[in-house]
Amino acid sequence: MKEKEYVNMGLRVGLEIHQQLDTEHKLFCKCPTILKDEKPQIIIERKLRPTQSELGEIDPAALFEYRRGRKYIYEVYEDATCLVELDEEPPHELNPEALEIALKIALMLKAKPVDEVHVMRKIVIDGSNTTGFQRTAIIALDGEIEDEEGNIEVKTICLEEEAARKIEEKEDKVVYRLDRLGIPLIEIATTPNIKTPSQAKRVALKIGQIMRATGKVKRGIGTIRQDLNISIRDGARVEIKGVQELNLIPKIIENEVQRQRELLKIRDELVRRGVKSEEIKNEFIDVTDIFKETESKIILRKLRNGGRVYALKLPKFKGLLGWEIQPNRRLATEMSERAKFWARVGGIIHTDELPKYGITRKEMDELKMKLKANEMDAIVIVVDDEKKCIEALKAVADRAREALKGVPEETRAINPDGTTHYSRPMPGAARMYPETDVRPIVLTKEYLDKLRRELPEHPEETIRRYIENYKLSRKLAEEMLNSPRRMLFEKMVNEINVDPTLIASTLEYTLNMLKREGKNIEKIRDNHLKDIFKLIAKNSISKEAVPDILRWIADHPDKTVNEVVKELGLRKMTREEIERIVKIKIEENMNILKNRKEKAFGIIMGIVMREVKGKADGKTVNEIVREIIKKKLKTIQEN
Repeated sequence: MKEKEYVNMGLRVGLEIHQQLDTEHKLFCKCPTILKDEKPQIIIERKLRPTQSELGEIDPAALFEYRRGRKYIYEVYEDATCLVELDEEPPHELNPEALEIALKIALMLKAKPVDEVHVMRKIVIDGSNTTGFQRTAIIALDGEIEDEEGNIEVKTICLEEEAARKIEEKEDKVVYRLDRLGIPLIEIATTPNIKTPSQAKRVALKIGQIMRATGKVKRGIGTIRQDLNISIRDGARVEIKGVQELNLIPKIIENEVQRQRELLKIRDELVRRGVKSEEIKNEFIDVTDIFKETESKIILRKLRNGGRVYALKLPKFKGLLGWEIQPNRRLATEMSERAKFWARVGGIIHTDELPKYGITRKEMDELKMKLKANEMDAIVIVVDDEKKCIEALKAVADRAREALKGVPEETRAINPDGTTHYSRPMPGAARMYPETDVRPIVLTKEYLDKLRRELPEHPEETIRRYIENYKLSRKLAEEMLNSPRRMLFEKMVNEINVDPTLIASTLEYTLNMLKREGKNIEKIRDNHLKDIFKLIAKNSISKEAVPDILRWIADHPDKTVNEVVKELGLRKMTREEIERIVKIKIEENMNILKNRKEKAFGIIMGIVMREVKGKADGKTVNEIVREIIKKKLKTIQEN
């Protein structure tokens, strides 16, 4: 779909970007911000329950999680967690280092800091916070991101605590690790004024660049997450949580736009068929007797374990349950997801996909007769114990009624292919209330002025400096800006007299090439890279030797660079040594030279480079080959 089409259909996207800050301590205690891999010292088991807010309301998302009836297992480390994470001790004062980093990011986004920072409690009952809420504080408002399609307002900037790490999830329990709980997190939320998928990616990238410019945000998988709020005209706001890959943002938006468009088409078709909400009744019929002698393995397995088969008629829904709304996902897929979440059943079976699963035409006919279904009706069946069947079909009926309205507001999670699945209801407004255990912090003019004087270089200024001072191409300058090795690049450029383009291309292109080859580039340490460039600066090795040296170090990380150069015989050749090899190779290929004359250069050059691989600069070899070929051709002509 073209970008203009997204604008015409009224696409609106808002971003919520969550980034871990690289501080010494957690947000409300003195525990370090490290993640652990070893076996935990303590295991704690708990259950969480929803409570009313100060307004006397219960948040629907919290109620949803509670109804799932799961228990939560917490893995605890003595050197990465304390009583604050266990909710056995009040939070300490808000971490001043984290507040400073977050405020600098806010100022770089042109946001207006608040007068006082007040910590709030945001209800969370999926078990990821032992308290049942997340502590969060608004620190700035009304920022801005410049973009070619129009500037995007940054609505709020918050400082909050990271949730616990999910280690394992089963039907009846979730295992969390508390090492991550409490790591400082900045949340940046834009207004929903992003109009195209590509603009969403650009805005997310620019926000990420500004955060990384501080040098005080964590890097790596799981340290940054993007939530997308997406809607189209006549659709509804859908929140898609947990996007970690920047390049996946446009695809997720495209798929959600397709989903909402198709759901609106289904709504229009239901209206055309005259379907009324009151026709979709919560009448769940026990049809177990129809399947007593069934050949369906899915049904038989449940029946042998004491299960029942229940059915629900959806009037005039024929053909709509199998309607594709995202790649390989249908309206029935969404009904099935609701059934799975609310009743913990394995899924649903519907007549749009039958006969299938061993269910016969005869069984289908008996099913329609028992439910008094006509040719335009669809039937959904669930196989499990009676209570689960009824709860599952209630969820299906609710989703069918929502189809009459079009797009339901809800929270969704991403699938690996960029499609999404139902996660939970949209949180309500009753989920926030004040945190009484943390004192407000006044942001004085003097303090904010100090931070303004300490702001790091803006990303656009960094790119300009890389291009003007270091002569990097625009593309390489932008890649270096976004690179996790950017600080190393800056350090080596300032310390070692080597072409900055060589350093940048090695850090970005050569290391990534080795990674694609399957090499463990994590074993290549910063000192290895520095020593390689120091040898190049001394003219001891050629730049062509860099990939071979790094490849060897990845397999032998305990070796020094000098040892690797010696073992591989990569000492840089003198000009005289290169000339001698060139003369030998020309003599060995004299027929080529005589027949092709100047056009023989490419062939001779390739032959020589294979001989001197990694031991001579290509530029020097080029000069010598051209020079000797020219002399040789002149001699041939004179004779």
